[in-house]
Amino acid sequence: MTAIKHALQRDIFTPNDERLLSIVNVCKAGKKKKNCFLCATVTTERPVQVKVVKVKKSDKGDFYKRQMAWELRDLAEVDAKDASKENPEFDLHFEKVYRWVASSTAEKNSFISCIWKLNQRYLRKKVEFVNVSSQLLEESVPSGESQSVAGGDEDALDDYQELNAREEQDIESMMEVCEYAISNAEAFAEKLSRELQVLDGANIQSIMASEKQVNILMQLLDEALAEVDTIEGKLSSYEEMLQSVKEQMDQISQSNRLIQISNTNNGKLLDEIQFLVNYMDLSKGHIRALQDGDLSSPKGIEACINASEALLQCMNVALRPGHDKLMAVKQQQHLFSELRDTFARRLTNHLNNVFVHQGHDQSSTLSQHTAELTLPKHSPLHRDLLRYAKLMEWLKNTHREKYEGLSRTYVDYMTRLYEREIKDFFEVAKIKMAGTTKEAKGKFGLHGSSGKLTGSTSSLNKLTVQGSNSRRSQSSSLLDMGNMSASDLDVADRTKFDKIFEQVLSELEPLCLAEQDFISKFFKLQQHPTITPPLAQPEMEDSDGGVPSRMPPQAEHRHSMSSEKDMVRLMMNKIFQSIETELNSLIALGDKIDSFHSLYMLVKMSHHVWTAENVDPASYLSTTLGNVLVIVKRNFDKCISGQIKQMEEVKISKKSKVGILPFVTGFEEFAELAETIFRNAERRGDLDKAYVKLIRAVFMNVEKVANESQKTPRDVVMMENFHHIFSTLSRLKISCLEAERREAKHKYTDHLQSYVINSLGQPLEKLNHFFEGVEARVAQGVREEEVSYQLAFNKQELRKVIKEYPGKEVKKGLDNLYKKVDKHLCEEESLLQVVWHSMQDEFIRQYKHFEGLIGRCYPGSGITMEFTIQDMLEYFSSIAQSH
Repeated sequence: MTAIKHALQRDIFTPNDERLLSIVNVCKAGKKKKNCFLCATVTTERPVQVKVVKVKKSDKGDFYKRQMAWELRDLAEVDAKDASKENPEFDLHFEKVYRWVASSTAEKNSFISCIWKLNQRYLRKKVEFVNVSSQLLEESVPSGESQSVAGGDEDALDDYQELNAREEQDIESMMEVCEYAISNAEAFAEKLSRELQVLDGANIQSIMASEKQVNILMQLLDEALAEVDTIEGKLSSYEEMLQSVKEQMDQISQSNRLIQISNTNNGKLLDEIQFLVNYMDLSKGHIRALQDGDLSSPKGIEACINASEALLQCMNVALRPGHDKLMAVKQQQHLFSELRDTFARRLTNHLNNVFVHQGHDQSSTLSQHTAELTLPKHSPLHRDLLRYAKLMEWLKNTHREKYEGLSRTYVDYMTRLYEREIKDFFEVAKIKMAGTTKEAKGKFGLHGSSGKLTGSTSSLNKLTVQGSNSRRSQSSSLLDMGNMSASDLDVADRTKFDKIFEQVLSELEPLCLAEQDFISKFFKLQQHPTITPPLAQPEMEDSDGGVPSRMPPQAEHRHSMSSEKDMVRLMMNKIFQSIETELNSLIALGDKIDSFHSLYMLVKMSHHVWTAENVDPASYLSTTLGNVLVIVKRNFDKCISGQIKQMEEVKISKKSKVGILPFVTGFEEFAELAETIFRNAERRGDLDKAYVKLIRAVFMNVEKVANESQKTPRDVVMMENFHHIFSTLSRLKISCLEAERREAKHKYTDHLQSYVINSLGQPLEKLNHFFEGVEARVAQGVREEEVSYQLAFNKQELRKVIKEYPGKEVKKGLDNLYKKVDKHLCEEESLLQVVWHSMQDEFIRQYKHFEGLIGRCYPGSGITMEFTIQDMLEYFSSIAQSH
């Protein structure tokens, strides 16, 4: 073990400036034996650090390596397992418990002894030793030279003391006097010995000379002791005399303490009394205001407001523990409750009377508004009632039951008042609206005073086109299918209706906003959602101020649990319950008078809904107008569907030419009107969707009528109507119909070309058939220069056919063609010159084509047409001018 200790000191601890004091060969308990060494070390430098180091033999060689180290100050406990028996097991308690088995009990005891010494020296007995023999610890106490091997080195280290500065200086001066001390140490030592003997002799003589003085000193000490005894006797007597004084002072101190406690209690009692007097005392003026204050005059209302706030402050004061048991406090609280109930009853009765009188006064002014399309202003009523807003807030916080009863009373009176006003207002609006069509009463069938409107759509469903001269009137009649006319009378009527409808909405909007703002301020209902304070009594529903019987239980429960914002909405719904019904009735009347009124109503209603939502998206006005907007949008969709249905039911005459179809001109005037109405409107998207539906229906029904037409060629019907549609869309520049505009132009161009080609086959019919035969032979494989050898297509046959079409005959044929085209086309579109010019171009193209065939198939024959291109241009020009 000594060799291992020496090797560990040399290889591991000396390089780290550490000294190995003790070592024990151990292995972990309960596992396969893997031996290692636990070493107790100290550092050679101060301050000294004491560690327990685990050293293990390396697996790759015959050397040792440092595996783990613990500071001794982290060691909490050393457990030797058994103090009476030899047991190699022991535990070291660091951050966790490490259980070890030593190779021998002697090594274990030696290691524990070393740990105990280090603990005594450096840690001041911090480590606790358990199950360690007391004999082992006693043997470890250092005594003289019988130090253990482990402790000897450490003691020798601690016995060394450095010289201080003075000692160094004395030695240096001594060595300077004895310069030979360095070269002759023996002589120096003898000199020091002689001087020491001289000093010892001097000391002995000095002690012998002072014996007399010592005797004198001893005598003085005896005298001093006697004097002390005398003084102690006097002090004892003084103490006895002061004992009675002490008892008296204790009694005085006790009395003073009791007086101080009494003063403290009196001060606290005074504070409590002042607190109750300051916070629970209501002045006589406030009591008079609550009992008999004038609730009509501004000064009396202000006094009542101040008194009610003072009463509420007194009632809400936070009493300290025990105050509620005082009789005076109970009496004061009873007084406050009586004053609260009395004033709440007075305030409720007064406000009920105010509601009734204001309602009657307001009703008396209705007659002056009946002839005008205006609603009475309630700002005076609101201004008078807002003086009581603070009192209503007091009532809400103190008597929730009476507060809710007042709110229901106000709602009931205002509901009846607004119902009369709104009914009269809408009656005036309906009269003015019906008056807009008084001139057109025959057209709409407005019979008698009942205001029943009977449209003429049933007869229009069987409308027939009866000739070109009556086409204009037919278009107007077809326009009546949509209740739309381009006359100045209809435009004026619609403009007047638009103003009436705008006036109705403009009157309703400030009325609803003002009432909602008043309700929020007067009843102290916040516009943002807040939880209703639980001030209502549990038996509120059974009291006189309960929820009205016509409110269903579910609504009653929702009302009691709703937020203040919902309470505002519920009150507004009750007060203005007739607005939505009257608006729907007015909208139905406007739609019945003229279904295109739905366009005006959609734009106006959308604008007002957008405005209301910007102010408050959840307001009553926003919600109501939003519901009505759904009805208006439904009427608008119904109007569009009706237009499409009437297009599909149009019938045409078999004896007259078709011309521009009525629903095509109807779409044109609808688009003009809609573009005027929807300019800068919020709901432009609804109109764009309607445009797409209508234009597709127009396209489909134009083709349907063209296929059914017997008098007018199909190409003419298609060409004229699609040209009209193309012109309309180009003029109005409707962005969502750009694709349909291009499609209309394409259809117009295709059918114009088709009509021109089909018509030009008739003026040179035989010549046309001849050259068609020539082209057929060439197509069958006959060479062009050999066509002249065919019997049916030789030069003689060609000359014979050409002679049948001299210039005079061609001009006559073209003149007949012009008359026929003029008969097919209508005057309104002015397409005759366009078609005639296209025919001229097509005729020239055919002429050049025939000349080319003659040159290729009959080369050198000298055969030419009886007329030239210049002749043709003169024919076309003279015919156009003559007509």
